Amino acid sequence: MSDGLGRQEPDPAERKADQSGGDRSVNVNGGIYGIVSTGDNTTNTLVISPVDALAEKARLLADRVGGFLKREEEQQRLWDPKPLPVRCRLAPAALTGRGNSVLGVSARAAATFSLDLTGSLENIAAVYKGTERGRLMVLGRAGSGKTILVRRFARAWLDARVPTGEAAVPVIFSLGSWNPTTTPLRDWLTDRLERDHPFLAGAGPDGSTWANALIDADRVLAILDGFDEIADGLHEAALRDLRATTVPLLMTSRPAELEAALGNDPLFAGIELTDLTLDDSAGYLLHDACTHPSGTAPCNGAHTTAPTGWGDVLNRLRHHPDDLACANLAAVLTTPLMVTLAHTVYKSGRDPVELLEIDEFGTQGDLEDHLLDNFIPTAYDRFLSNRPIAKRRPWDAGRACHWLGHLATHLKKLDTHDIEWWRLGTTMSLPSRMLVSGVASGLVLGTIVGLVDLMGGPRAAFREMLLNAPGIGLTLGLLHGFASKLKAGGAFEPSRMHIRIRGGTRRVKESFLPRVRGGLAGGLVFGFVYGLETAVLAGLLAYPWTAMALQFANWLVTGLILGLAAGLILALIAGLEAVIETKSSVSPSDLLNTNRTTVLAQVLAVAVVLGLGYGIVITLVNGFALGVTSGLGGGLAMGLGLSTLTAWGRWVVLVRIWLPLTGRLPREVNAFLDDAYERGVLRQVGAVYQFRHVRLRDRLAEVYEQHERSPAGGTAR
Repeated sequence: MSDGLGRQEPDPAERKADQSGGDRSVNVNGGIYGIVSTGDNTTNTLVISPVDALAEKARLLADRVGGFLKREEEQQRLWDPKPLPVRCRLAPAALTGRGNSVLGVSARAAATFSLDLTGSLENIAAVYKGTERGRLMVLGRAGSGKTILVRRFARAWLDARVPTGEAAVPVIFSLGSWNPTTTPLRDWLTDRLERDHPFLAGAGPDGSTWANALIDADRVLAILDGFDEIADGLHEAALRDLRATTVPLLMTSRPAELEAALGNDPLFAGIELTDLTLDDSAGYLLHDACTHPSGTAPCNGAHTTAPTGWGDVLNRLRHHPDDLACANLAAVLTTPLMVTLAHTVYKSGRDPVELLEIDEFGTQGDLEDHLLDNFIPTAYDRFLSNRPIAKRRPWDAGRACHWLGHLATHLKKLDTHDIEWWRLGTTMSLPSRMLVSGVASGLVLGTIVGLVDLMGGPRAAFREMLLNAPGIGLTLGLLHGFASKLKAGGAFEPSRMHIRIRGGTRRVKESFLPRVRGGLAGGLVFGFVYGLETAVLAGLLAYPWTAMALQFANWLVTGLILGLAAGLILALIAGLEAVIETKSSVSPSDLLNTNRTTVLAQVLAVAVVLGLGYGIVITLVNGFALGVTSGLGGGLAMGLGLSTLTAWGRWVVLVRIWLPLTGRLPREVNAFLDDAYERGVLRQVGAVYQFRHVRLRDRLAEVYEQHERSPAGGTAR
């Protein structure tokens, strides 16, 4: 159909609509058609070129990333009102090669230069622009300020970026979750973009997603934070992919891990962050202190007989550098992490002079552990937040330390840094998860079936509950195990779809066979286990073996039929599923909320259709009364049982029920995590939370494991 200008308008059957209010856009043969309502029952079709459409997606991404970084900076300023300077030098030639020349300072490779984080960061931006092929490494030891540096770099880059220009959008990716042996870098970057920014998951002009199109067009500057945090044994594979890629990138790493993986084959240009000077630390620690650097007089002019506070401590560090206690503390106060921790812990009235007690803190490690141990209690004693007071949640500091310790241990066991809600509880052994899931499902669903059967009298209800609870629990426990091992149909992975009336057929075609196969497999397990249980029960009641065999065969066939029906229903529901194409980025709780809505819609559809079908069959065979109770109870049991095999269902069983019952997590986990983020304990990376620093995570895990081994161990000083 022509639009009058020689161009073909989209055929309605080929449209992929992204509705927003009364206007929408569709992709057709690589072009973007904007269909705009005029208000008089007519529409005008405006053709947008793929290039303009891609630029618009890049602008949206820049807005979302900039908004997130601004909120992060505002939250950080509540705790750290004065940014620390960052000093750096050119990275060693062994890691970068002879071509490491940035800003023409290659001849001064051993010299250091300062990057002022209080301004626009033009220095580091210029360093990046001066590299060949748009690649730069930022190296530094633990706590040296790499993460905060790249976040401020991203803010500065966005501030200088022309909204309508073609400059790449800086996006921070946490490399700790990348497995280069299973996922190429480009695919992994695409997946992270689609997870954190769902509006990029829709179909782009070439049939791929917008996220993939942006990466292919070099519209994303990938800031890869934490090469050293990639799982052991994967660094060499990661380096092969990093060398081959043409994606513009800036990567951070600790030097030791990178050097061990590189061998004699250097990577690309880089800088190395160096230690803070004592003056750097003093300027930060005394920024809002009430003592002069000499430590001899408070700001109000009053005199004290025993100088205390940071002024006195820093004065002793300057004048007694050979003293062991002073040397230890001076060495600790050379990284931004430890300086900010010291500032936070001793801002509440405690006297930092105790840090010079050599009997208490004999080594640098003792001092660092002390600061890490006291950060959490301090964070829960001083709640600095922009939230209204009515929305702030009080949490006991001791319990919070215990819960955070469990989370830290969970992350270490999984060898990851991302707190992903769908993986919480998975450090339990598979048999334990199967047992918990089976028992919880059996009790809940058996009780529901029994309550429905109250229509037939309390005795019948009790008998049905005793009969159904073990079978349901055993069946769903086994299905949980099979799904975990086989990962059938993406089991326990969160869906990025939501239910939307759009009549699409593509999703039905893609999901038909996987969902039908999954339904048949689940039905087979259900029929076999449930049939075996009823056959054994019939044998215990002295029924002949023919009755036992008939009972087993009856449930085996019934299970296959129900499984096939459930698979068909879920496959058809796929026609109502659409990629989440919200114009905003997601928070850690958004994906959970969307999955809950999707799963409940699926449960409702399965429960209604199968319940009606099952009830009609029972009515035809055994009468109306039994048909009603069987249909209602069976529909609820099958629908809710199906939900336990989804990411959200497992989260409910393990995270909302089991882990709070055992004291490992609070009942309101999401509220606790959100609060920990507000307190500065956690940081947000896209749609997941991470601990503020890997050192904090590791220390919390260490203390938690000590406490688990010995109730008297692991107490903070």
